[in-house]
Amino acid sequence: MNNIGTIKELEKKGIGKSDIIKKIFSFKIGIIPLGVYLALLIVVFALLARGIMPNDMLGASAIMVLYGFTCAEIGKRLPIIKNVGGTVIMATFLPSYMVYAKLIPKQAVDAVTTFMDQTNFLYVFIACIVVGSICSMNRQVLIKAFLRMMVPLIVATISATAVGIGVGTLLGVGPYKTFFYIVAPIMAGGVGEGALPLAMGYAAILGKDVDTLFAQVLPCIMLGSLTAIVLAGMLKHIGEKYPQYSGNGALLKSGGDDEILKLAKDGNKANADIKIDLAKMAVAGILAFTLYLGGVFVNSVIGLPAPIVMLLAVVIAKAAGAIPDSIEKGGYALFKFIVTAVTVPLLLGIGVAKTPWEDLVAVLINPRYLIVIVSTVLTVVVVGWFVGKRMNMNPVEAAMVTACHSGQGGTGDVAILTAGGRLGLMPFAQVATRLGGAAMVTIAIAILRMIH
Repeated sequence: MNNIGTIKELEKKGIGKSDIIKKIFSFKIGIIPLGVYLALLIVVFALLARGIMPNDMLGASAIMVLYGFTCAEIGKRLPIIKNVGGTVIMATFLPSYMVYAKLIPKQAVDAVTTFMDQTNFLYVFIACIVVGSICSMNRQVLIKAFLRMMVPLIVATISATAVGIGVGTLLGVGPYKTFFYIVAPIMAGGVGEGALPLAMGYAAILGKDVDTLFAQVLPCIMLGSLTAIVLAGMLKHIGEKYPQYSGNGALLKSGGDDEILKLAKDGNKANADIKIDLAKMAVAGILAFTLYLGGVFVNSVIGLPAPIVMLLAVVIAKAAGAIPDSIEKGGYALFKFIVTAVTVPLLLGIGVAKTPWEDLVAVLINPRYLIVIVSTVLTVVVVGWFVGKRMNMNPVEAAMVTACHSGQGGTGDVAILTAGGRLGLMPFAQVATRLGGAAMVTIAIAILRMIH
């Protein structure tokens, strides 16, 4: 009756039923208007009920969009959780539990898993967002910030290693197991570029099975990444409550970098005024794919991971002023599109296909491991905050970038920066994750070889 009364009141004010219906259906789930959302919901479940959901990119994309934005909307509205990266946590880890509890139809899970395993879409995402964000950055800001970011990263890595080993030793885990099976995996740079080469190196030295060692280090990586996501959400909340500690996405602080800061602000204003040009955006995407594939070739020759090669190539090109203005504008448009439309569905795919719930629970029920993991990641963030502040950076942004060193590779970078609302920091996050991770893997294997 109340609803009927409300509708009649609106009609008395001259608002017709058609306008009311339009207003209701304009309500959004994530970026999807309610009318489109309901149509997608009906179509997806009708196909699943008949067992004819296509096991291809189209079917997987529909499921990732539907479930992804639904889970993200839940996280956005939950009290407390919404302030600690609830959108990312729900979009990634709620689907992981739903797969475990069989709350997502098997056909839907199979479609998403096939898509994530066979298309390598995560690297498409990373390529577009890295190239897009670097192309749209001010060149002088890029050079100066990259040089500065290395100092907090190195100090945070050394400090977190010492704290992690210390806490693990006090809790009876032992320095050997703490470093090689907890601390090093957390900061190894993710799964594909971190856990796998780490497990392969350990297996070659210890004469053990790679799969067994990989299963030991994977949960620590995932829980370390989850801890970093939560801390990134908390950092975002701190930045909103205490704006003096935040640059609202800008790494460099005012002061000695006034000229650089002005250039960055001018660049942001210019980006905001850019009119979307699909041809320029497509060219930026082609550049991203070209650089990544070039990285694959370099990797086959010298063993340097393709994402690192891509990152270095676009940074060098940008620093040298070799990227045309049209591509820079197209890169910004590409970056905005990927952030707005692709991030949440991708997180759903990661949760369904790449995040086993049982592995997370296995670590969660071991309090000693949990304490070591949280202590290690917390140290990375706290040291990044204070060292970054001393280096004339905004503490929130500096801490968030160093937090990515504890993330689950490219997956973790996306989740952490999305939780912190600062996907524009992706280039710096890639330095922390890729270069920092490669260094940690190399050091850990070298030390293990020395003591065996």
